Amino acid sequence: MSYTKMTSEALRAELASLRERYRDVCAQNLSLDMSRGKPCTEQLGLSDELLFALKSKDDCLTASGFDIRNYGLPDGVSELSALFAELLNVSAENILLGGNSSLNMMYDTVCRAILFGTYGNCLPWKDQGKIKFLCPVPGYDRHFSICKRCGIDLIPVSLTGEGPDMDEVEEKIKDPSVKGIWCVPKYSNPTGETYSDETVRRIAAMHPAAPDFRVFWDLAYIIHDLDDTPDRLLNIFDLIKGTENENMVYAFFSTSKITYPGAGIAAMVSSAENIRHAKQDIAYQTISPDKINQLRHAKFLKNADFVRDLMKQHAAILKPKFDLTVRTFERYLSDLSFVRWTNPHGGYFISLDVMPGTAKRVAQLCKQAGVTLTPAGATFPYGDDPQDQNLRIAPSYPSLAEMEIAVPVICLCVKLAAAEKLSEQ
Repeated sequence: MSYTKMTSEALRAELASLRERYRDVCAQNLSLDMSRGKPCTEQLGLSDELLFALKSKDDCLTASGFDIRNYGLPDGVSELSALFAELLNVSAENILLGGNSSLNMMYDTVCRAILFGTYGNCLPWKDQGKIKFLCPVPGYDRHFSICKRCGIDLIPVSLTGEGPDMDEVEEKIKDPSVKGIWCVPKYSNPTGETYSDETVRRIAAMHPAAPDFRVFWDLAYIIHDLDDTPDRLLNIFDLIKGTENENMVYAFFSTSKITYPGAGIAAMVSSAENIRHAKQDIAYQTISPDKINQLRHAKFLKNADFVRDLMKQHAAILKPKFDLTVRTFERYLSDLSFVRWTNPHGGYFISLDVMPGTAKRVAQLCKQAGVTLTPAGATFPYGDDPQDQNLRIAPSYPSLAEMEIAVPVICLCVKLAAAEKLSEQ
């Protein structure tokens, strides 16, 4: 019976039973980490040949004969740019290769706009007073952290299951102090939703009051499908090419969850003009990126078909964990009308909405029982989930055997927190 329909006596009995089961779980002294969307050791092993891609100095020459051990080649290894261009369906001239972190490139791009502007006739953001970014929620905590660090106000926008509520977005961009929006358009973190064609078209056709408004388009999971029915994302660059919005989008991509998170390659994708100006600024920071890592990635990854096959191997490891999580939620939580979860076709997360007012308590109970989750509230700006309802579930890092232990613990804590709250009313 649903908790909300229980008599007071039945609810007290249920609460006592849950507390007894919880004490038994705590006595097991578990130590399971589900706090971040990290690849597991088995996934990392898929790319171990990367360590041997360059065997001698003879392997350190690009196709054009450039010795990557030396200074120079500020644009990076062209073989890798061509590979990324094929994967992302963009032109190589629209790609700027970076180091191992797309987050680093996002941070630098925001900082350049603050210090120097967006290369139009607009002032640097720092000279325009208080600025704001739109943040679809629930969303990615590290996006929010960049804005918070840079003094940018965060304005929440609701996600609909097909991307941000575009009525909200189009209303809010009438404010010229709104300079950007964060988007994870395919398998969004944490909901796993993919922006619909209509949403992407409306984003591409926006008319912000601020001429220096920018869309930060994070392609973190663009090729991270889990099954044979992957979501399809419309190519926003096809839509804005040759329009007044051609310079509006900065996209970011990395191999962090393709090869090694600790030694991947990141890239920014944007208009030829944006890339040219970014290169001019980056020339003050570095003479060239890590070309050795770029070339070994190019040699290891070979071509787009090889990468797609590699991602299927990742999916074969990840999908059983996602299936187990969803199956366990269905088994233990389906009788609770106030609990909802997503079942994405890709990405690294499942979004779990628990009884309003209990997410922090669920996370606390899980931690005390030895299962560490992402802190409740992290998926909202400033860590403030107004409903105290959303939890980000990251099934990737623990083994399948550990997940078989951890997910029922989460379910137990969801029920215990709900029973506690209802018993207080």
